[in-house]
Amino acid sequence: MIDQGVDGICILANYSEQFLLSDDERNALLDVCLTHVAGRVPVIVTCSHFSTRIAEERARLAGAAGAAMLMLMPPYHGTGLRADETGMMQHFARVAEAVSIPIMVQDAPLSGVALSVPFLVRLAREVPTVRHFKIEVPGAAAKLRSLLEAGGDAIEGPFDGEESITLMADLDAGATGTMPSALLPDLIKPVLEHHRAGRRKEAVAAYARILPLINYENRQCGLRATKTIMAVGGVIKSDAVRHPLEALHPMTRAGLLELAAGVDPLVLRWAK
Repeated sequence: MIDQGVDGICILANYSEQFLLSDDERNALLDVCLTHVAGRVPVIVTCSHFSTRIAEERARLAGAAGAAMLMLMPPYHGTGLRADETGMMQHFARVAEAVSIPIMVQDAPLSGVALSVPFLVRLAREVPTVRHFKIEVPGAAAKLRSLLEAGGDAIEGPFDGEESITLMADLDAGATGTMPSALLPDLIKPVLEHHRAGRRKEAVAAYARILPLINYENRQCGLRATKTIMAVGGVIKSDAVRHPLEALHPMTRAGLLELAAGVDPLVLRWAK
């Protein structure tokens, strides 16, 4: 990923299959990743958990290991356990008190929690280390725009996510970064660079070239896409996913490989 030109790496997130890992496996990956990266780029560590106590413990471990930032979803469990805004504010504040590094709020549909713009702005103003927000809900561009208008300087890092599937609209709305999978960041980064430099025509062209692959990853494959392409490219030995997830259907896999070959991301060539 460093050779892909990433500006940072996020580990133990949803696309890292964090919901299929034991605590011992999480800790092993934390150590392996931080040791291997060795400060070459900042590492963000996801510490989400419904339990505030466990989220605090994960945050302390990440900080001690050398994480540059934490990523945290609001507390949720299944479809029925949620915290109200008071509970969420306390949850984020307590994790922030456990470590001194910045926190990125992950506003993702997976949690089923509605994080309103007024709440996010209040969070940024009342918890000083919470200044970064990864917005990946439907209508992300509109929410990013509203967040920046309402929060002003309190919103330091507006990001999008969800494999960068709405990247152009989100950049236009004010996003300054994106957090995709490890499938094609080398091809996504030029979109941001062109957009930041005011070269809109080039940004649109670069994005249009890779959007079919991003769409296929997001809509057909999910986290399995990166593992499949990494295995084909020799980066990892196996693209197996853990039960109850299932392997890609052969036709879906073939479609993914066809689209990837058409744009030739580094991950297909790096280990060969």
